[in-house]
Amino acid sequence: MKKHIIIYTDGACSGNPGPGGWGALLMFGELRRELSGYSPSTTNNRMELMAAIQALEALKEPCSVDLYSDSSYLVNAMKLGWLKKWSSGGWTTASRKPVENQDLWKKILKLIRLHHVTFHKVKGHSDNEYNNRCDELARQAIKDNR
Repeated sequence: MKKHIIIYTDGACSGNPGPGGWGALLMFGELRRELSGYSPSTTNNRMELMAAIQALEALKEPCSVDLYSDSSYLVNAMKLGWLKKWSSGGWTTASRKPVENQDLWKKILKLIRLHHVTFHKVKGHSDNEYNNRCDELARQAIKDNR
């Protein structure tokens, strides 16, 4: 039986593009682990994806994961089948343009093959304490590296 992990993620950018940070909260029963990171020049979408990647890469074995994000970009790519279409369609969008952030989407694709991940959309900057904590971690990563 796979371990069930709950993950919350968030990304932030000061300017878009600009300095960026990401935060993740991993929960297994009573255990909590916080992760965060920084990029000197990036976009908000890249930081949203990086938060999910880093959280999933932190898992030491294949797990069942409920991943919560306020990123429509991330959640819709999963729930609406965009990622599947992009990967099977030569990494082009419906308008025949190259998919942005292919490097990160390819990492996510590998990780969701390893773990059973269900993506959930949460409202950002609202009353969700876990999403708010991830936002704090992401913003603090930017602040600490300025």
